[in-house]
Amino acid sequence: MSESTTSFELPVIQGGDLAGSTVVRQRRLPPWLRREIPQSNANHFTAGLMEELGLETVCDSAKCPNRMECYSQKTATFMILGNVCTRPCGFCAVDRGHPDELLADEPQRVAEASQRLGLKHVVITSVTRDDLPDGGAEHYYQCVTAVRERTGARVEVLTPDFVDNYPALDRVIAAAPEVFNHNTETVPRLYRTVRGPKSDYRWTLALLQRVKDKNPALQTKSGLMLGLGETHEELFDVLADLRDAGVDFLTLGQYLQPGKNYLSVTRYLPPAEFEFLGRSAKTMGFSQVASGPFVRSSYHARDMAECNSA
Repeated sequence: MSESTTSFELPVIQGGDLAGSTVVRQRRLPPWLRREIPQSNANHFTAGLMEELGLETVCDSAKCPNRMECYSQKTATFMILGNVCTRPCGFCAVDRGHPDELLADEPQRVAEASQRLGLKHVVITSVTRDDLPDGGAEHYYQCVTAVRERTGARVEVLTPDFVDNYPALDRVIAAAPEVFNHNTETVPRLYRTVRGPKSDYRWTLALLQRVKDKNPALQTKSGLMLGLGETHEELFDVLADLRDAGVDFLTLGQYLQPGKNYLSVTRYLPPAEFEFLGRSAKTMGFSQVASGPFVRSSYHARDMAECNSA
């Protein structure tokens, strides 16, 4: 563990389990992971607009637990490059297989949806496209440019790793999104299990560092899912690595198994533990931290960006 975390007061361990946590022995969710579904006509408006414009959202494709809340607020995270991923990640509900051809008008459709939703902060993510020479980097560039030209909104991208392809990464950096997010997802020991054989923890750090080196004004962001078997010591070592790479924003959320054929949850962390981890991360130097059971990469992304610029 890094020296910056040794003074942290870790939760008490009793009988091998963290006090207050829920070790998974059955499928039933703990009380803090049950929530009411928001009732709003905006849900239908947002969903209908996505269908009308033929757009994908990670909210739907990844079975995000915050989908109805975000849709009810007329916001969504756009998922470009199709709805089929070339990576078999063990945690993700997005379909995997052989993707279709790119649609050249998608950037304009994303821009139109952003305008009609009245978005001031637009989040764009994608499936991983290992089948494309540039991993879809040019398409990212076109989407960021189209949204900015049509709406003037801030843009946040949440990208795949581009498999050591520096020119591809540099093309996305050249679009100058206000926030550049690439998720770390988990600790090094679990990397191949969670993210698959093509993923590399060292490249994740190198990618985030390169973004900062190429454009220091860009805010960088990364996030991890918790409850996959990581320890606090492993987690704090990752957070120290992210700070060394210059990462500004951090998200920590509870992993939820999207179906029986995906990685199992090993532990449900209680809200108090997320609060502890969030406070600890702030002391390590992250400018903005969102830590909680329902936190996801783009959940309340506008609030995080605005708080940092205030």
